[in-house]
Amino acid sequence: MSEQGVNLEFTLAKYDFDGAGQASSKLKRLLQQIGVRPEVIRRIAVSAYEAEMNVIIHSQGGKMLAVITPGQTVLEFVDSGPGIADIEKAMTEGYSTAPDHIREKGFGAGMGLPNMKRCADQFDISSTVGTGTRIKMSFNH
Repeated sequence: MSEQGVNLEFTLAKYDFDGAGQASSKLKRLLQQIGVRPEVIRRIAVSAYEAEMNVIIHSQGGKMLAVITPGQTVLEFVDSGPGIADIEKAMTEGYSTAPDHIREKGFGAGMGLPNMKRCADQFDISSTVGTGTRIKMSFNH
């Protein structure tokens, strides 16, 4: 890996359950190849998967951007969609707006955002109703 790092971008499509988890899995494999400590990889992989699933389930689609440098990984998820009306409420463990057909697939437990915040060294979320949501997470390694 160069001093400038590695930049990755993945497109995430609404309800793409066949492709769900592919972006976070590719990111995890790359982090393993470059020698990031397993405990850091686990936190990054959990956060990436949770965010990836949120984009697939709750938005019209979006992107996962990753910047990996020798000391840090920064993930940014940007989607277009309904946005989050009450971020504080959405950050509450167990709160979910997932419809029944998503819950029947085993998703929508309301732990995604809290898990992301818990795993990241830095966590920032912003959202505009009717436009979309942006989540940025940083992980030191």
